[in-house]
Amino acid sequence: MQSVISYKERGKYGNSNYRGNCSGYVIKDLIEQFYPSSKPRKFVEIFSGGGTGFDVAKELNIQNSVHLDLNNGWDALIDEIPTGSDFVFSHPPYWDIVKYEKQRGEYKKNDLSNNMSYEEFIRKLDIVNEKIYHSLITGGRHITLIGDIRKNGKYYSILKDMKWFGELESHIIKIQHNCFSDKKIYSNNSFIAIKHEHILVFKKNKIWIFNTKVTNTIKENIMNLTEITWRDLIQATLEFLNNKASVEQIYNILKESKKAQNNNFVREKIRQTLNSNSNFKKNGDVWYLCIEV
Repeated sequence: MQSVISYKERGKYGNSNYRGNCSGYVIKDLIEQFYPSSKPRKFVEIFSGGGTGFDVAKELNIQNSVHLDLNNGWDALIDEIPTGSDFVFSHPPYWDIVKYEKQRGEYKKNDLSNNMSYEEFIRKLDIVNEKIYHSLITGGRHITLIGDIRKNGKYYSILKDMKWFGELESHIIKIQHNCFSDKKIYSNNSFIAIKHEHILVFKKNKIWIFNTKVTNTIKENIMNLTEITWRDLIQATLEFLNNKASVEQIYNILKESKKAQNNNFVREKIRQTLNSNSNFKKNGDVWYLCIEV
């Protein structure tokens, strides 16, 4: 197996009409990659959906596999994983992009594809992923297939925002084929269609101690930075002042910056930067931002 995989055909595995089903070749090849000489002692599939993993297990003669989903009454948020295992494959919803209530024909309150904020979805996914990790025996693997999404013009990277449990052993890119979005025509030529998914392989290496990795988004203000350049501060100030300002107007803003606190010659530094950088052009007493030069 290589770090980029592609399956143009999904194979005979699972219900082909079940939206979001991955190709059975993905699960089959992962099992054969990480368990080349013997089958997993126990294969557990979380979010088993349309039965893809079940069919793979049947083909590989894995007779003790367990496949869990709201379809068969298992609630990922409140129910326990009923068995330990050395191999868990999960393919969770990508937020609310596919409504699995419609797939099942009934509403379930703990469906991760229900209407909720992205932050709530990530919190719930973290709960499930931690539960999966703790169910593994030492040396076991949790392999999850997850995608990026774009909604209302914003890009969301689930793999970046969710917690990571255990040691990342491998990161594989899976090329997507026959996407629902392929049928759309986009008027925006700068739009980049998402044509890949991510497979993350997490390994449990220790019994008691485990690593977690959390991504935090921190909002900062460049006025509070000391390492930022004067050119960058002046550029931001001109943008804030609708692209035209006098030295005094620029000074009245930047004198409050942290970078100015240890400088007794802020006006002089502003003038020096304006005069020495080609991005700034002067007309009379007014300075303009001109990045085209």
